[in-house]
Amino acid sequence: MNRQNNAGTGPGTAFITGVTGQDGSYLAESLLSQGWEVHGLVRHAPAHVNDGETTVDGVEYHLGDLSRPNDVGSVLKSVTPDLVFNLGGISSVYQSWQQPYETAMVSGASVVSMLEATWQLQQATGKEIRFLQASSAELFGEAKSAPQNERTPISPVSPYGAAKAFAHHAVSVYRGRGMFAASAILYNHESVRRPAKFVTRKITAGAAAIAAGKLDKLSLGNLNAVRDWGWAPDFVDAMERIVSAANPSDFVVATGVSHSVQDFVEAAFAAVGIDNWRSVVELDESLSRPSDAAEMRGDITKISSELGWRPSMDFESLVAAMVRNDEDLLAKDKAPQL
Repeated sequence: MNRQNNAGTGPGTAFITGVTGQDGSYLAESLLSQGWEVHGLVRHAPAHVNDGETTVDGVEYHLGDLSRPNDVGSVLKSVTPDLVFNLGGISSVYQSWQQPYETAMVSGASVVSMLEATWQLQQATGKEIRFLQASSAELFGEAKSAPQNERTPISPVSPYGAAKAFAHHAVSVYRGRGMFAASAILYNHESVRRPAKFVTRKITAGAAAIAAGKLDKLSLGNLNAVRDWGWAPDFVDAMERIVSAANPSDFVVATGVSHSVQDFVEAAFAAVGIDNWRSVVELDESLSRPSDAAEMRGDITKISSELGWRPSMDFESLVAAMVRNDEDLLAKDKAPQL
């Protein structure tokens, strides 16, 4: 990221929520490598991170909770960042059905309080603070066509999508107020750091375990959902480009290619040499969501033409990389619980 701080002297200070998550940890590593001072919000001390979380040496962690506006505001005042990346919140659509109110507060209302705190700090200090919201393709839940772009009508079909839609609109409101506020409309993206509670990691870890004789059957829900899957480090690069752009705007971040969950299953089992995956995969209706979005496929024309971004890893390579990682973890007796 080539952006200088407000003094024009090179990298400054960045603040990241969700810093121990998949995207947050990759982003922290990238910024640190470029000379940025990185601060992150965490709900518990780094020494006690949960499975599926990643800490990064060099990050200064601050205890706080997104659902408590004063927590975020006080950290922002102490850090006075040049960049704010809001990657935190409830990250699972399935979980949002179990906790709809919490999702609305943490992934929706808290974004407004963070935007306001950032705006107030900018007004008090007189320096520009750039804000990047990690938005989601779930905004377009009832999309009538594919691919979707930045002008596709917002029509969520889950509590997660509804919360993200509220936050997305709030970013636009503060941008209209004169703040550098931008949204990265992220489609599904995976990596070896994806927690096992997500179906993609469950699939790759399950395929590795079955191939090793450690698991007999893998239980899954809806195999027909169609999504656009990319590589998480690529998406972090996209977010850096968006926050460094000359002007704030919203950008779809995707690959432009969609696959079904069944395609993901086939690719994972192919990576471990199992062709007849149907013999070891069972369907469990209880694992299906009450409502699932239609085909999610992003149009990346805008981010490609304006910011020069394109994905670097294709679908099969992404799935294979996750499977190889799970095979390595299995060999070290560090495989995730399924």
